[in-house]
Formats: sequence, structure tokens, C-alpha cells
Amino acid sequence: MNLLLKISIVLLVGAIGGRVARIFKLPNVSSYLVAGLFLGPSFFKFISGQDIESFSVINELALAVIAFSIGSEFVVKDMLKLGKSIVIITLAEVVGAIFVVFTLMYYIFNQPFAFSIVIASMSAATAPAATLLVIKQYKAHGPLTKTILPVVALDDVFGIIAFGIAMSLATLTTGQEAFSIYSMIVDPLVEIGGSLILGLIMGVMLVGISKKSKGRDELQVITFVAIGIATGLSNRLGLSPLLTCIVMGTVLVNLKQNSKRVFDSVDAFVSPVYVLFFTLAGASLDLNILLSVGILGVGYVIARATGKMFGAWVGAKSVKADPAVTKNLGYALFPQGGISIGLLVIVRQQLHEYAAAISTIIMFSVLIYEVTGPIFAKLAIQRAGEINGLNKVEKKQKKSKKILVNNSQLDG
Repeated sequence: MNLLLKISIVLLVGAIGGRVARIFKLPNVSSYLVAGLFLGPSFFKFISGQDIESFSVINELALAVIAFSIGSEFVVKDMLKLGKSIVIITLAEVVGAIFVVFTLMYYIFNQPFAFSIVIASMSAATAPAATLLVIKQYKAHGPLTKTILPVVALDDVFGIIAFGIAMSLATLTTGQEAFSIYSMIVDPLVEIGGSLILGLIMGVMLVGISKKSKGRDELQVITFVAIGIATGLSNRLGLSPLLTCIVMGTVLVNLKQNSKRVFDSVDAFVSPVYVLFFTLAGASLDLNILLSVGILGVGYVIARATGKMFGAWVGAKSVKADPAVTKNLGYALFPQGGISIGLLVIVRQQLHEYAAAISTIIMFSVLIYEVTGPIFAKLAIQRAGEINGLNKVEKKQKKSKKILVNNSQLDG
């Protein structure tokens, strides 16, 4: 079938899923994923593995734009207030997930050390895409929302470092000492450092060029070009496109006045891309994996969720975070996707004996968390009372402006 026709049908099915979600008061993201599930190998087989490969550019673009948008949350003046707290909370939830998963696998299920430590390290990273879209859909704003996105971005960094250390320990215990020490500790640090530098350079360039742009259309084109170049260069250099685009967005929001204009120009264009991205993500999931995962897979999913929630609670409690953050942050950290799937490539290359088992469990986890994660994210912001928080902020701003105008008229 013609590729454009397939894309149109996927987009239509995703849009219908969005309508259905509103009836059941579910996040749109979950409905896109479920709608995509019906298009994939589990049901109608309309989308094949080859089609997913053909649509990979859509996935790259969506993730890059999501990462760029997350960068807008790293405002320096806010980070100076929250920076230490964010690091402590993130470290606590990462350690919590790794500790609980490792304990379950190694001590309860008596799995080999190499298997246990590697799969535990892969539990650290959180997929930011679904959570970001839930926040946007419900126009959430408040202490919890301000904490979620920096934590989600930072735990990917911690996750990459944890995986590098875990692979070093695993290869040492399986007799691959010569390989492990340098490449599995230094390489992740090089990847992170290179991504930070590239993101900084691209961010500064975007700030300079965007100042000279005339009109929204030109600004939109320039921004997408920058995102595309940053992503392409990251892939070419073996860096992290996600981290590069986050840093680029961070540089922009801190160096450019009225940076909101740039981020809004991107948001105005990408809604169909998001629908395609999540619907295709659903189409790539295979329910047959449920039959082969066994008790280890179920245990991993429960242990990761437990570790995330407990670690986030301990971290937030230790920095005396807002009660809304302490009670609800863990619920927003469940989604698992891109980073973990990417790390599977390294597992298959370097840890052959456990690759099949780890891949099955991780893909099962992605299936469960990608569908249920947005629902828990909505639950978190709902419990925190932050749904439609942006509308409340805008109303306050309008009211303040009105008071200022009235006062100035009285003074006049």
C-alpha cells in the first residue's frame, strides 16, 4: 500500500482513539497507543515491522521536539532554587528502582548477578514523551508539574551512567574484563559530555538566528532546522539526540527574551506528529509477548513501579518538597521506552547469554508502562490539583494587568 495512504490511515485511527479517550476521560496518549495496538501484529497486522522502519523519521522528529520542549523547563533562576532538590529527588528514585529490581531478581528469583544488575540498571530511565503530552493536554501547572519534567530529563542521564557501570560489573563477572572497564564507564560519560557540548553550541546558534527571524513561519522553519541538525549530528557522532535537544531548549529559554514565542511556534505544528508517533508506538507492540514473559516480567514491572514510587517519596521527603510532590511524583515516573529499548542493542552485542530474556522482559515492561503510564501521570496531576493550572495562572495575570491599568488611569 502507498506509504502516504498508510500514514493517513494511522493518523485517522489515532484521531478516532483521541475521541474515544474523551468519552472515557482517559489521557489522549493512552488512546493513541491502544488504537495503534489494533493496527499492529496483535490484531489487524495493518502495520508491519518494515513499515515501522519506514516511519522511523517520524519517531525521531517527535522525540527530538519533545526533548526540546522539556528544555524549556530548565530556567536557571528556577533551577537555582530547585536544582539541588531535583538532583536529590532524581538520584533517590533512580537508586530506588535499581535497588528494588536488583533485590527481587537476585535474592528472590535467584537470577545470576550479571542478569540482575543489568536489568535493574535499565529500570532507571523514564520515557518523557507520554508524561509531557499528558501535562500539555490537561494544561497542568504547579509544584508537581515543575518537578516532573526536570526529574524525567535528569534520570535519563543517571540511567545511562548506571547502565554503563552495570555492564562493567556484568562483563567482569562473565569473564570479559578487558572489554568492560574502559568502554562501559568512559563511553557513557563521553556520550553525555558530547551531547551537552553539541546542545550548547546548537542552542547558542538558534538564539542568534531566531533574533533575526521575521514572522512566525520563518521562526518555525528555523527552529525545526535546528532540531533536525542537532538530532542528525547526534546520531552521526554517536551521542544522545534526546539530551542534545534538551540542552538546546535549555539554552534557548535562558538566553532569549520571549523564548515562549519559539516554543509555541513548534507546538503549533507538531500535534499530528505526536498522534502519529504514539499510534505507531502502539502498532509496534506485540501482545504475544505476554505469553512468554512469565513471573520474571510481572515481577520486574511491579518492582520498578515500587522502586520509583518509594525512591521519589524518600527523595522529596528529604528535601522537604511540597506535599503535592512528595505524595504524587512517583505516579508520573512509570513510562518506559526509548532509552531502555536503545540500551537493548548494547545488551545484545555484549551480553549474549542473557540478551533474549532481558529483551523479552523490557519489551513487556514497555508494553505495560506505555499504555498505563499516561493514566497514572494524569492521576498524579489530578491528585495534586494541578489540572488546568495554566488557565488559573493566565486568569491571575490578566487580573493583575487589569488592576495595573485601572491604577494608572486613576493616577492619571
